[in-house]
Amino acid sequence: MTLRLGDVAPDFEQESSLGPIKFYDWVGDSWVVLFSHPSDFTPVCTTELGLTSKLKSQFEQRGVKVIALSVDPVNKHLEWIKDINETQDTIVDFPIIADEDRKVSELYGFIHPNASATATVRSLLVIDPAKKVRLIITYPASTGRNFDEILRVIDSLQLTDNHSVATPVNWKDGEDVVIVPSLQDEEIIREKFPKGYKAIRPYLRLTPQPNK
Repeated sequence: MTLRLGDVAPDFEQESSLGPIKFYDWVGDSWVVLFSHPSDFTPVCTTELGLTSKLKSQFEQRGVKVIALSVDPVNKHLEWIKDINETQDTIVDFPIIADEDRKVSELYGFIHPNASATATVRSLLVIDPAKKVRLIITYPASTGRNFDEILRVIDSLQLTDNHSVATPVNWKDGEDVVIVPSLQDEEIIREKFPKGYKAIRPYLRLTPQPNK
């Protein structure tokens, strides 16, 4: 199965390091980061899960739950978590799905046969409270993910869902945003953006971030 932006993320039931997971029940009305790993006891994955754990408060501030996945069994996950906690000076308390039968990996398209016929690639999805897929990033197995970028995109998604704006190149939370071109009514613009805006071109209008 190939998931695309805007698709509904499939529901599933699977074992995890924290016990059985019924995905939709576990998600509730939260945003979710679901990310896959090629294998347990691998160096890049160890650093990724360690950083994810350290970013717990950052995800919670945004109403985001995190859940990882690899095709290794629960007992291996539990042993690996001990290593992650020790080497990364943290406590991993989010679930790692034990996808031994590759049911979830196949459902979400995490197995890329030309990269590996058995292991999952380093994929990451951001899923919104309506269970819609909002971001898909896939890295090669040799390259660790940039979690600053993941948080940045979540900030952008949550901002642009609630305001008539888009975020420009390299935008970070607190910086100016652009008014969407479809919004042309000046009265509505003044109401939505009381701090005003700068029109560089008719289609390129910068305004202070409206929720700051």
